[in-house]
Amino acid sequence: MNTATHTILSPYASKISGTGSAFPRDRLTNDDLAKRVDTSDEWITERTGIRERRISRPGHPDEQNSSLALAAALKALEMAGKTPDQIDQILYATVTPDTIIPSSACWLQKKLGAHRAWAMDLNAACSGFIFALATADQFIRSGQVKTSLIIGADVLSSVTNWSDRGSCILFGDGAGAAIVERTDSEAPHRILSSHLGSDGNLWEHFHVPAGGSNLEVTPDAYSKNLHKMHMKGKEIFKSAVRTLSDYALLAIESNQLKPEDIDWIIPHQANLRIIEAVAKRLDFPMSKVLVNIDRFGNTSSATVPTALDEAIRDGRIKKGQTLLLDVFGAGLTYGSVLVRW
Repeated sequence: MNTATHTILSPYASKISGTGSAFPRDRLTNDDLAKRVDTSDEWITERTGIRERRISRPGHPDEQNSSLALAAALKALEMAGKTPDQIDQILYATVTPDTIIPSSACWLQKKLGAHRAWAMDLNAACSGFIFALATADQFIRSGQVKTSLIIGADVLSSVTNWSDRGSCILFGDGAGAAIVERTDSEAPHRILSSHLGSDGNLWEHFHVPAGGSNLEVTPDAYSKNLHKMHMKGKEIFKSAVRTLSDYALLAIESNQLKPEDIDWIIPHQANLRIIEAVAKRLDFPMSKVLVNIDRFGNTSSATVPTALDEAIRDGRIKKGQTLLLDVFGAGLTYGSVLVRW
């Protein structure tokens, strides 16, 4: 396991000043899925907590990955009181880019008109938004960047095997965005710390075999659905509970806090059972855990920013509260960020 905890001495810190989210129009309910595979609403809800998810219309210009990101980014900019020409950096977390070349970050830069920004994609699967947020925090602390646009967006329907009843029930499409900007190192509202980890030895737990340079999507690979997601559910569950718990405690203890000092935990929305198991390990009440998996499923890098945005906009998250963002993803990747909102 390779882990990193990021803190550097600097006159600067960073704060999240705006958030936004966007989803496709069409809902795919559990009953809809039961018409495709051998499953039921009761079976899916009991095992995952998911009741429906949003699915992009293939080829629809408003529901491409970068189009959903654009809608989320515009909302985040509005909340932050920023314009596209004030963005210095675009960090775009995704595993389902519009195209391999160019990056989705460059597509978004074009659509947004953020001509001053440099832009890149970041692939850390479901941990992507947190990895991007931690990266932006370091660029801002170093003094190289004043304002960063962070995106977590995925169209997982494009890599879902819709004949696999064990995995197709889990995933949905969506995008979340955050504006991260420079503030004083002692400001009351800031990112307090970030903690990242990876373990490439566990790559087989969740991967897409074909589509990269190791294996092209040949007719044979296509017929075997090797261009779709493959996962080992039981192994993923165990690893997720362990690492989400460990990295939540790492963030809390690194800031000399206790679990009761945390106002909200915003975990990756992979499975409600995983979230409940982590809360139990931390002795943390589910009433203080933000959950949107019931309505949107697992949207990979979009789960944390969309849940964050929703809770900010409906007033559950209030100024001065301490937020723990906690994630786990394929790779394997995992991490946490502690934020004073």
